[in-house]
Amino acid sequence: MVNTNTLAQMAEQLELGGYLYLGKGIAKGGGRNLKSLLANAFEAVLGAVFLDAGYDAAYHYYLNRYRSLPAPAQDENFKGRLQQVAQERFGSTPFYDSEGARVGAQREYTSVVFAGADPLGTGHGATKQEAEQEAARAALQGLGDGLVAKTAPKAARTPRPRARRAPTSRTTVAAEEGSAPASEEGSAPASEVLTIVPDPEPEPAPAPASEPEELPSPRRSRQFGEPLE
Repeated sequence: MVNTNTLAQMAEQLELGGYLYLGKGIAKGGGRNLKSLLANAFEAVLGAVFLDAGYDAAYHYYLNRYRSLPAPAQDENFKGRLQQVAQERFGSTPFYDSEGARVGAQREYTSVVFAGADPLGTGHGATKQEAEQEAARAALQGLGDGLVAKTAPKAARTPRPRARRAPTSRTTVAAEEGSAPASEEGSAPASEVLTIVPDPEPEPAPAPASEPEELPSPRRSRQFGEPLE
């Protein structure tokens, strides 16, 4: 009943996306339709109902909004499900060991979930939260949990190699077919031909424009420096 998808659907019913106060960049990038922001906005509304009218009002308000959904949202909280399964089977709470590494121009996180000393699953993601969710999903599949659909793992992104530009120079050394021994020690082989490309001749500079004739400066007063008529 409580996950990002469910809360985002409730926020969409109330059209909360149009009331979010966002910056220009995230607003242009479709921030008003992000599930995470919509879910947080509905939680803020529910908190306002709780502060204004109390717990019972917030409780019934949430249940009424949940029952009005056309279909229940898919629960992607694999961490919460794994915690229940691990406590039932092993009597311990799972914990996650996550590390981040840079892959090309992007950053990728790897998370391993444990319930005791043995690892249960490994996951990868662009954020630490996504990596932990993927690790919990893999652990549930390994434990044979029937509520988790088996899906193919996401393929890792491979960075594109950048093409290097060939260096250009005005002096080119061309080697003829076949090699011949050098005539003297330390001298260049006879098969190498040095070709020098001359620099292009500079364009003639335009002729300078004729300078305008200087007009005679008016006479000025020796005491005040003002021009005399």
